[in-house]
Amino acid sequence: MLFFSLIILILFNFIYSLDNGLGKTPQMGWNSWNHFGCSINETIIRSTTDALISTGLAQAGYTYVNIDDCWASSRDLKTNFIIPDPIGFPSGIASLADYVHSRGLLFGLYSDAGYNTCAGRPGSFGYEEIDAHVYAQWKVDYLKYDNCHSFLTNKTIKERYERMRDALNHTGRPIFYSACEWGDMLPALWFRTIANSWRTTGDINDDWLSMLLNIDINDLFADFAAPHGFNDPDMLEIGNGGMTLNEYRTHMSLWSITKAPLLIGCDVRTISKESLEILTNSEVIAVNQDSLGIQGKKKRIDLVYNTEVWAGPLADGSKAVLAFNRANNITQTILVLFTDLGWQLTSQVKVRDLWLHKDLGEFQGNYTAYNIESHGVQMLKMTLITL
Repeated sequence: MLFFSLIILILFNFIYSLDNGLGKTPQMGWNSWNHFGCSINETIIRSTTDALISTGLAQAGYTYVNIDDCWASSRDLKTNFIIPDPIGFPSGIASLADYVHSRGLLFGLYSDAGYNTCAGRPGSFGYEEIDAHVYAQWKVDYLKYDNCHSFLTNKTIKERYERMRDALNHTGRPIFYSACEWGDMLPALWFRTIANSWRTTGDINDDWLSMLLNIDINDLFADFAAPHGFNDPDMLEIGNGGMTLNEYRTHMSLWSITKAPLLIGCDVRTISKESLEILTNSEVIAVNQDSLGIQGKKKRIDLVYNTEVWAGPLADGSKAVLAFNRANNITQTILVLFTDLGWQLTSQVKVRDLWLHKDLGEFQGNYTAYNIESHGVQMLKMTLITL
């Protein structure tokens, strides 16, 4: 009985999704939290907006400028309207949104499905219609909705997130809805009708093991992601300095092949050339933004050598493939079997390296990825040759 109930749930999720016209591909942009935390103000947001353009990140597809927690201070006692922090945002949020829009980008805010945000600022529970109305007036394009301080609400997670979904839809303004429930109640199984993306994990930290933990958990729910609703293993840490460039390249590769949101979490005003090159690789981004929208996942795991092969289909019939060396301090060779990709043992396949931007040739039956560094990947596009 449980099995059939799960099948019905899966079919329902894939037939029905949040009907706001957004999220056909995973969202791309920048978020303030990973680098700045609560130390944010309108000057940082304006200069970050400018930097997204001057660095070429906006042209590469990073179009959302999202303020996370700590922008709000209180509520107006008469109207219950949310009031921005007068010290950090003296010009107001509407003015800031107008500036972001004047630069050709989109503007996002943060709130919470509880009484308070995680940092103790006013949450939206009980004020969903009011807050959504105000966000629409301010011309907000994106809402990240967290789940702190909610245990006394006497409402289920589903009910609280549905209330904000409905409130946003009532405004008549398309607002991307990013649910941050941390994966506690397995939202991937039932969030498709509620949000455009949903967190499947706890918060990411800027280190190798945290990044691996989040992407491994996210992989468990690969079959529940599709256009207009994507699994979210949290934001990118590339450029914050806690991992090597090789590890950041792996981070970007894993997030791209799994159709995770690509939300930059570093200070793009001072970003290094090397980090910028990772974030703006057009061929890697194209995998993430592929119109088919099917999440890539693990296809082969070698526990002896601690290597993996990840793969996912693309709209043109080709496959995105990762040969991934998870091992410490050892360079390894990784075999990619075409049968693991759903092709025949005798298949002839054209292979391209997406980080080197280089065609590697044609191969039959399998492909061998040589000299993959510790914590590194070779990211490939494989195309079946029709004879």
